[in-house]
Amino acid sequence: MGVFSYIIPFFQSFSEARGAAASVFRLIDEENNVDVNETEVWKEDTESIYNINGDIEFDNVNFIYPSRKDAPVLRNLSLIARADQTTALVGSSGCGKSTCLSLFLRYYESSSGQITIDGRLITDYNVQQLRQNIGVVSQEPILFDISIYENIRLDKKYETIVGERGIQLSGGEKQRIALSHAFVKQPTFLLLDEATSALDNISEKIVQEALDRACKDRTTIVIAHRLTTIQNAHQIYVLDNGSVIEQGTHGTLMAKEGGKYQSMVKCQQMGRTDDDKIDIMSMQKRTEDDEKSIIERTRFLSDCQTVDANKQSSKPFKQRFVSLRLLSMNSRKWITILIGCIACLLNGAAQPMFALLLAKIVDVSDPLV
Repeated sequence: MGVFSYIIPFFQSFSEARGAAASVFRLIDEENNVDVNETEVWKEDTESIYNINGDIEFDNVNFIYPSRKDAPVLRNLSLIARADQTTALVGSSGCGKSTCLSLFLRYYESSSGQITIDGRLITDYNVQQLRQNIGVVSQEPILFDISIYENIRLDKKYETIVGERGIQLSGGEKQRIALSHAFVKQPTFLLLDEATSALDNISEKIVQEALDRACKDRTTIVIAHRLTTIQNAHQIYVLDNGSVIEQGTHGTLMAKEGGKYQSMVKCQQMGRTDDDKIDIMSMQKRTEDDEKSIIERTRFLSDCQTVDANKQSSKPFKQRFVSLRLLSMNSRKWITILIGCIACLLNGAAQPMFALLLAKIVDVSDPLV
């Protein structure tokens, strides 16, 4: 009995491994893309990308995800991210902003068109060296179950364990760690995909100022839904249905009456005004609730001071009544509770029974002792 109690917990690990293996095997069994030569992608004799910081250009790029061949994501997309400048991509969800970053990172290969760095095809560069020169901060940062120090690799003592996928940290804390990791890397290219989406207004302002300083003299591509964070961008591209429909600076795009960018900014400004009104109303309501709570507590304390001895003696009865009420609420599960209690009793008695039986065996085998 005792031996089996040690074995049973490992069955959960086997079940989880089987579930994970199913996904892995499904990925392995998928057919390879005949248009992509893996040897060419990972070959070592390709051009070194060290000390390069040229323009990033998408020239008539088309792309379709293999799992959704009937829904093109990018349609003849053309844009340029100038070296040492900040380029912003905005648009509604599903317009292809994050796909552009995935293609630049070479997670996928474009269906047609070409992507170049300083006039050279991106396929001419070694993938590993390319990614070593790119810093990425995504909307949902991925952190390892190690300390903050190991996630960032600084020379200071940040020994707090962040938990699996950073579960011990808030969304804002995870994004700040991801930002720190990207900046410590000193990348040539910086890709920010909603890098401040999980921050509050105060933290966002502080982080945005740090981002503006860090993006100087660095080729940066920013994806943003909060348009206030990209007003200082050198070039803004508005995407819709996989194509560029507007481009320019914040000022020139705002000057276009009836433009997509202008309407997006106005909608966000109206939403922010409504949010501010809601915050003020909720603050007033919290203040009123606090005042009512203080008054009720004061009355309760004054009533408690006048409680007589008869009421004090009824406390054990009230506690007993609450316990009975809790038991009655779980009356439908009494069979499960009973089985659990019996199982706990047997598990707890396993070791004492083993000791007792061992003593009996020793006594029987050597009665002279």
